[in-house]
Amino acid sequence: QVQLVESGGGLVQAGGSLRLSCAASGLTFSRYSLGWFRQAPGKEREFVGAISWSGPTTYYTDSVKGRYTISRDNAKNTVYLQMNSLKPEDTAVYYCAARESRVLIANPLTYDYWGQGTQVTVSS
Repeated sequence: QVQLVESGGGLVQAGGSLRLSCAASGLTFSRYSLGWFRQAPGKEREFVGAISWSGPTTYYTDSVKGRYTISRDNAKNTVYLQMNSLKPEDTAVYYCAARESRVLIANPLTYDYWGQGTQVTVSS
């Protein structure tokens, strides 16, 4: 019954922006940290960033620091990924994931629930 549903993906030109949303249901939102991952064709799943309940604090992979921002609206049970200054190498399927912990972890094997993914394509 736990569901994470991503939306907001699409096709953008290099230098453009997108905001992805992840709507959660069937879980107590305050108990979970939320992470974003991405996977490009032929590549392994890659950690993008995560956000905690308290603070909140955020944690990003080096390749997106300064360009991506994760935020969280607990009243709406929704987490967002704002992506600016997009590059062709950002092209991937982006996944939202939830982990029942206050600690921010990059290892995808530690996440309990996953969304279906949303495609982001950045053209040059």
